[in-house]
Amino acid sequence: MTGAERVQKAIQKAQKEGRAALIPYICAWDPDLETTKALLWALAEAGAQVVELGFPFSDPLADGPTIQAATQRALRHKPTLEAYLEFIARLNQEGYPLPIVVMGYYNPFFRFGLARFAKEAWSAGLCGAIIPDLPLEEVGPWRKEARRRGLAHIMLAAPTTPPSRLAKIAQVSSGFLYYVSVTGITGARKELPKDLALRLDLCREVSPVPVAVGFGISRPEQVRLLAPHAEALVVGSALVKIVEEKGKRAPAQVKKLVQELVAAARR
Repeated sequence: MTGAERVQKAIQKAQKEGRAALIPYICAWDPDLETTKALLWALAEAGAQVVELGFPFSDPLADGPTIQAATQRALRHKPTLEAYLEFIARLNQEGYPLPIVVMGYYNPFFRFGLARFAKEAWSAGLCGAIIPDLPLEEVGPWRKEARRRGLAHIMLAAPTTPPSRLAKIAQVSSGFLYYVSVTGITGARKELPKDLALRLDLCREVSPVPVAVGFGISRPEQVRLLAPHAEALVVGSALVKIVEEKGKRAPAQVKKLVQELVAAARR
């Protein structure tokens, strides 16, 4: 089974169980790799379906203050893609059950070499990548390498994306399509756009792959509201905030919140 197929199958499994899949995000090396590993196991035990594991980058354009701060904490460890992939490989050797996709920015992958990264990611058991600063017009070289290795190539769409462009983005995505709920950066929000459910329904009409919605989702009531309108929901800043506040003691509290969100995702 390819990485892209693992991701999509995990989301479909949640659907068969009558709920939207939950996709949590955490940042590798925040506050250290030992805690990252404990957090990943906590997420699996809490009932998540897929995990976004961020690779730290110095200029995270799509991220709000909470994840920016996590990135800065992680960068103190001087992370490399080699070390990231070695960590993924060790985790999979230990039997980690969830598909993991990297969320990172294009420059580190480009400098590493797209073909090399795809090959080594496949070898390590990484299932795919989300690269938010890689637009549709420039995605060809990465998509080619991702498809060659069976990796999920996850594209982003936003409320400002015209319908014709949305359809094109959906057609080149694999694993799932990531729909950004707001025009802005990541971060927990008290309110989400009133027309978000309608926009998600329209997005699902044109997408051949599952649709996941993220940015701003942080509370069970938000998950409950959106679960009927998307195959998956991404939650990041609310979890990263716990890591910021609790440090090495974060896994237990992160697990508790994810359990609450998974329960709220039932349709």
